[in-house]
Amino acid sequence: MDTIECITTRMSIRKFKAEPVPKETLLDVIATAKWSPSYKNSQPWEVVVVSGAKKDELSEMLIGLLEKGERPAPDISEPLSWPPNIGKRIDEQMKKKSERLGIDLSKPEYLRKAKIANFRFYGAPHAIFLFQDMSLGKWSILDAGMFAQNLMLAAHARGIGTVPQAIVIDYSKQIKSFLHIAETKRVVLGISIGYPDLSGKANSYKSSRIDTTEMLGWAI
Repeated sequence: MDTIECITTRMSIRKFKAEPVPKETLLDVIATAKWSPSYKNSQPWEVVVVSGAKKDELSEMLIGLLEKGERPAPDISEPLSWPPNIGKRIDEQMKKKSERLGIDLSKPEYLRKAKIANFRFYGAPHAIFLFQDMSLGKWSILDAGMFAQNLMLAAHARGIGTVPQAIVIDYSKQIKSFLHIAETKRVVLGISIGYPDLSGKANSYKSSRIDTTEMLGWAI
């Protein structure tokens, strides 16, 4: 698979096979991602991989917090609003996905189910948490994003599926305690990773992208 094909065919996987990915393969994926660019080559990323019974315990903890009505407190706050053009784009994508999957994604009962599915990591055998020192600035969050993208591409090139999950960091404090991550770190992102189950209906939808002309200008 060449680079262009890898970028354009990657998709977020929301149903995984139970088969674990060999530890050596996971290590290889992460070792590839570490070649991501970063401001002043600061490499401001740290990673923990959670598998097996430990992952299942984490899932139950997160679902328990949701069921108790614990208020989310992610280290990186969820956007409270969107610019009109982006908000429209999100609404259109949600409508298309609802039609494709035959469910109304806007209904509160589905949103709750979606959170639980996220907290179960869509059945993936592994979950990856990306974190960094809380004192780092916005450039370092950008760097972490590039690391995450390269990790997902490195996985896809090896036939392994991923999905980036902002929602699984809703309970950042509890996650850090559970995974023995220092309180001085901020949890940036969760990523489910494993072999994709392409027979799953959830994987039958691939989001589209806007026309290039909508986001491109030429200064000539």
